[in-house]
Amino acid sequence: MPQEVQVGTILMSEWPQLFGLETEPYSGQWSVAKGLDGFAVDRKIRAARWNFFFIASEVNVMFLGSPGTKKIHHALNRILGKVAGQHFNAVEVTGIVTKTFLGLPYAIVSAHPRHVQENCYLDGPEARRLLTSGQNVMLPSRIPRQTSLEKGASSPSAAD
Repeated sequence: MPQEVQVGTILMSEWPQLFGLETEPYSGQWSVAKGLDGFAVDRKIRAARWNFFFIASEVNVMFLGSPGTKKIHHALNRILGKVAGQHFNAVEVTGIVTKTFLGLPYAIVSAHPRHVQENCYLDGPEARRLLTSGQNVMLPSRIPRQTSLEKGASSPSAAD
């Protein structure tokens, strides 16, 4: 039986163990942070000097019927598929709303992608794909930059 998910639940995929979060398997490679909402997870990650990005684009899935545990699990699997395609490593459930149309009940499950990484600038999709695939490469965002003075170039003079 799938675990019950509610608004504020964080689902994560392939996170480092240094945050001290208790997790339970949810679906495939995705796990659920036990007993913590997005704010509590964010505090733990920032305490470890990492960054937990909130992605503004919302992912919605709609289904017919009342929202039972199995239907919400199926809807979240659809959301996780969309988020995994963008190479983000977390999802925060932000809404589970039940409505009716012409007497037919339906529900909308909403979630926002989240991403954990050490760098304070969000990596692009290609960089996230390389990191989640386990390839140890030096990405442009992770290469230390040198200024022209550090490279040995002389500073401009008044005669120039």
